[in-house]
Amino acid sequence: MDLPLDDRLRVGVQTIHRRTEPATGPWLPTIDEMRTLVELVDRCGYDSLWVGDHISFPLAIFDPFLQLAQAAMVSPRLQLGTAVYLLPLRHPTPVAKQVSTLDHLTEGRFIFGVGVGGEFPKEYEACGVPIGERGARLSESLDVLRKFWSGAPASHDGRFFQFKDVPMQPPPRQTGGPPIWCGGRSDAALRRVGRKTDGWMSYVVTPDMFRQGLDKIAAAASEAKRTFERGFGTAHLLFTCVADTYEQALDAATISLSQRYAMDFRKAAERYCALGPPERVAERIFRFHESGVRHVILDFVGPYEERDRQIERFASEAMPLLAGLRQR
Repeated sequence: MDLPLDDRLRVGVQTIHRRTEPATGPWLPTIDEMRTLVELVDRCGYDSLWVGDHISFPLAIFDPFLQLAQAAMVSPRLQLGTAVYLLPLRHPTPVAKQVSTLDHLTEGRFIFGVGVGGEFPKEYEACGVPIGERGARLSESLDVLRKFWSGAPASHDGRFFQFKDVPMQPPPRQTGGPPIWCGGRSDAALRRVGRKTDGWMSYVVTPDMFRQGLDKIAAAASEAKRTFERGFGTAHLLFTCVADTYEQALDAATISLSQRYAMDFRKAAERYCALGPPERVAERIFRFHESGVRHVILDFVGPYEERDRQIERFASEAMPLLAGLRQR
């Protein structure tokens, strides 16, 4: 089957309010700084704002739902989403309530991006969840969410969760709940996307890998006889650094991402990031659009102090180069 993709490109910003300075410990923003960031993304003409999620991470990171609740009060226009929320770390019943509430606070502008994580096993240890169960827990949790979001009393008898005739009101603002876009690159993850979710959010893949992933998702959806009344969403989280030269951007991205993931990220940055002058960054995004990406989520990497200038520079110098894709 052919997945029902929109043709228009949307551009969002991924932001985590955090910075680490080894000499002084974590730096945390003020309320004014957090509000100013949302206003900047809105004013620069981006389509969406996204936040990540970790319980434990090498850098300081806030809870994603609380960040987005604040952002919804600042911008009445931006679409808001998680990229991605580690659902297997939580019981899905309270998550269903939180997401339903957030869907109302955002006036139906929320996209629920979910994933399994796993690159930081201590998160699973701390939450009492066996890391080997994370895929199965995610799949079952998706079923639980859908049941609660129907508005009718929910019952479930699964491997991990069991309950009977539990009402939860109000249902989300969006009928049936917000779109669920799922991350993952393994064959099992792609099958899950095709069988159970409304979209795919990729991460650390090339355009060719994205196209191949969509083929696997389409095959799984066809086997499950899926229909997508709201269409099928495709997003890619793209590490980005706009600079005068490719080498400057590569150096900045390597330092930033190596710190974030506690590993040497240089070769991965060369393969997976969008780096360099605006024209080169835009060309990378064109390639992803050709492969099926319809929502590119930019994670601007480099010195924290340069983040706002990166957001502004991309908007003023690279965004106009994508105008033809964004206006379709």
